[in-house]
Amino acid sequence: MMEKMIFGRFIPGNSLIHRMDPRAKISFVFVFIAIVFIANSAVTYGILLGFTLLVVFLSKIRLYFLINGLKPVFILLIFTFLLHIFFTREGDILLNIGFIKIYEEGLRQGIFISVRFLVLVFITSILTLTTSPISITDGIEVLLGPFKKVKLPVHELALMMSISLRFIPTLMDETGKIMKAQMARGSDIGSGPFKERIKAVVPLLIPLFVSAFKRAEDLATAMEVRGYRGGEGRTRYRQLNWRLLDSLSLLVLVGLAGILVYFRV
Repeated sequence: MMEKMIFGRFIPGNSLIHRMDPRAKISFVFVFIAIVFIANSAVTYGILLGFTLLVVFLSKIRLYFLINGLKPVFILLIFTFLLHIFFTREGDILLNIGFIKIYEEGLRQGIFISVRFLVLVFITSILTLTTSPISITDGIEVLLGPFKKVKLPVHELALMMSISLRFIPTLMDETGKIMKAQMARGSDIGSGPFKERIKAVVPLLIPLFVSAFKRAEDLATAMEVRGYRGGEGRTRYRQLNWRLLDSLSLLVLVGLAGILVYFRV
């Protein structure tokens, strides 16, 4: 599971989504997050889900690959769904078996919140899968550019975000290797009582933290010997170009918001 996680990974390609300006994609994600909360009915959530699947299709990222890489998220999704099912007590009773009571509003909220969470995860994953860490850094830095006037270290913040995204798959791969090494030495992490599993995780965390600090130190040393001194006076080798495609993508979101408002209950 660790090896298949897609958080922070970048898949090169030439799809419509790949060719978009990183500033447009980042803006698209933030606007989409706001638009999601307009939906409040089965029709509007169905429109959101269909739109999300269309974005996945245009990115040429296989849906199976996306779902397979988000298995840990689906565990959280199922947990959220069950919480609403069993703890929301409004509306008519749909199922009454002993102490288990499922209400109509609980089922409704469970489905709606799960779909909302799912489309947000899919869209944000498409952003990282179709945009290189360097492009994300440049896009964030340009979008936060106005905050330089209030002495906000925009370049450093963008760089930290980019490095964080880049290190997620690296640390996941490292975790998988350490788990295999521990299992080869007789450690059993995946079975036994919960207390024993917690104890088995400790030998996994220590080498993982050591490896993470070692990688961070190596990165800091490499940046220092190359003369990195922050964003002051730096120029970019790759220039960002805002095109018609990027403007149209944001206009599509305006249209989506209008459709959702029209079909709101």
